Amino acid sequence: MLTINKLISQGRGLAAVLLKRAPSIELDWDLRQKSRFEATDSSGRQLGVFLPRGTVVRGGDVLVAEDGSLVRVQAAPQPVLVVRHCSEHGTPFDLLRAAYHLGNRHVQLELKPDHLKLEPDHVLAALLRQQHLIVTEANEPFEPEGGAYASGGHDHAHAHHDHGHAHDHGHGHGHDHHDHDHDHDHDHGHEH
Repeated sequence: MLTINKLISQGRGLAAVLLKRAPSIELDWDLRQKSRFEATDSSGRQLGVFLPRGTVVRGGDVLVAEDGSLVRVQAAPQPVLVVRHCSEHGTPFDLLRAAYHLGNRHVQLELKPDHLKLEPDHVLAALLRQQHLIVTEANEPFEPEGGAYASGGHDHAHAHHDHGHAHDHGHGHGHDHHDHDHDHDHDHGHEH
């Protein structure tokens, strides 16, 4: 069994030709949340993955084996619920409202401009349908948002633009922890 204990997020810095030649593994979301697991790559090698606790593996990440070989990670298709707004009975805002309420329930969501994805849950599906949202079952890769306290895997730090002025949000932590709202009640004097 080949041991893997390093992850390169999205293969950053690796030559495309190396990535193209590397074997791959398809992993569902449940397995990609674990820091220790076994898998078989596309070339038939048995892999023992031992990553730092809390590491989340994303589709597009690259694992590095103890012998220096690379393994590309692909998000495996899995059962998901796809939620869309109903243009006949609602508006796109209904999708935003649903994302807000599901987030308050700590439901893991993949956010897309025109739909949401979540793991199958018949109770949540019924609630969403009651809100006149269209809920369908699909078998697709699932890449939920990392959330405010996500670590490892992907870093989705938000780019804050420098508009030539400084302002203090007064909450004593870096901006890559968005566990607060952005109603700061001050005007930056410009439009986005």
